[in-house]
Amino acid sequence: MNFSLSSKAIANTKADCLVIGLPEKGTWPESTSQADEALGGLIKKLQKAGDISGKNASTSVIPLTDQPWGRLVVVGTGDDAARTPANYRKALIAMMSALKGGPSKSALITLADTEVTGNETVSSEAARLSLVGRILEDQLYTFNEFKSEKPSARKLNKVLITASSAGKALKDAFNLGLATGRGMNFTRDLGNTPPNICHPEWLAQQAKTLAKDHDCIKTEVLDEKQMEKMGMNTILAVGKGSTQPPRLIVMEYRGGKPKDKPHVLVGKGITFDTGGISLKPGAGMDEMKYDMGGSASVFGAMQVLAETKPKINVVAVIAAAENMPDGGACRPGDIITTLSGQTVEILNTDAEGRLVLCDALTYVKKFDPEAVIDMATLTGACIVALGHHATGLLANNDELANELLASGERACDRAWRLPLWDDYQSQLDSNFADMQNIGDRSAGTITAACFLSRFAKEYRWAHLDIAGTAWQSGKAKGASGRPVPLLVDYLMSHAGK
Repeated sequence: MNFSLSSKAIANTKADCLVIGLPEKGTWPESTSQADEALGGLIKKLQKAGDISGKNASTSVIPLTDQPWGRLVVVGTGDDAARTPANYRKALIAMMSALKGGPSKSALITLADTEVTGNETVSSEAARLSLVGRILEDQLYTFNEFKSEKPSARKLNKVLITASSAGKALKDAFNLGLATGRGMNFTRDLGNTPPNICHPEWLAQQAKTLAKDHDCIKTEVLDEKQMEKMGMNTILAVGKGSTQPPRLIVMEYRGGKPKDKPHVLVGKGITFDTGGISLKPGAGMDEMKYDMGGSASVFGAMQVLAETKPKINVVAVIAAAENMPDGGACRPGDIITTLSGQTVEILNTDAEGRLVLCDALTYVKKFDPEAVIDMATLTGACIVALGHHATGLLANNDELANELLASGERACDRAWRLPLWDDYQSQLDSNFADMQNIGDRSAGTITAACFLSRFAKEYRWAHLDIAGTAWQSGKAKGASGRPVPLLVDYLMSHAGK
């Protein structure tokens, strides 16, 4: 697909399809007024007659003759006062739904001059272009590698986005959006790959390939013997029931100054989760291939860094294992000594994500991090609490938490903060070890984060529970690519100029 910016006058730009934004209430964007003038007032006539609507995310396709464009796609953008970043994103998604299956080979999209309210940082043209670029890549995603019959190639192969100029700042913003979309799609590819292929060593190979393809990425992989020598016993305990050995994957991007402390991303990489001895119900267990969604998001963010090369230092650590039940698997009642020296009584082997993460959180101290953000499809309780709209956020530092919340708002990839009060820590008390790996039925997301917090006391740390946001079930089943946009916004906000 060919994407590019154009600052030429709309009437002088040929394309199979022209896409305009039409408010339901409010001032028309300049591009829409120009299109209406070029079409002899057709848009106003159609709106007055009720043939087209400005309702947000509505679309209408109008054939044209003797014009620079073969057809007109009108995208409703709602009321000016109610056009939040989330509503603007919905309009862009509706636009792509109308375009991607249509007959047009080329499209001229003018929605970047549609004003957005509710967030100053999204109201700039650069921010809108970045979001447009991301939605283009995101909405054109397909995953058909394992289908014997491939769908026909889309006719759409060239997209022009109108902008006030084709200067560097706007190009960079648009390209960042495209890169973020590609990072999301890389994350989705990893998540959608079946677990008979996507296992810990396969994930490690993806990290090696990323380093091979990008000189700015350095990759190291620790095998089970190295982890055993170091004392990473909880990762090893989770992987004991599988014939696929666990791996600790470390990727480094050093784009900042040598003395700048790195921002560290830690991802849960459970490539398949049966629950272990605490076996899950069979219904829906196939979706447990998505239990490596945290690691997939880390991969996506690292690919964006490799493409855009910002001035920042980032270390990514992925704790990868497969949680299976066999005669060698860890049992409820086992007590394991973690890399930190703290002991854990395993009451439920299906609470394995926190076990692989706790050793990884201890390991990353060696990098003297500026901040550590872990992400994991950790608890079903988070879905109960927040549904599939928001990622759960818990942190030991208010400033870091607020930065991540702000990034989520800017990126239309929202998170919601839950408390991490000491009051909850007692739910992890064990009669036989320093702690147990689960609490009671209450506050499951919080007590999981409380467990992790015991291994993250020496640095600023935040935990993202993406159980409800990393994938979709039902007809639209598949990995979502979240929270890559949130992570990218956070990292770019800390990159040097």
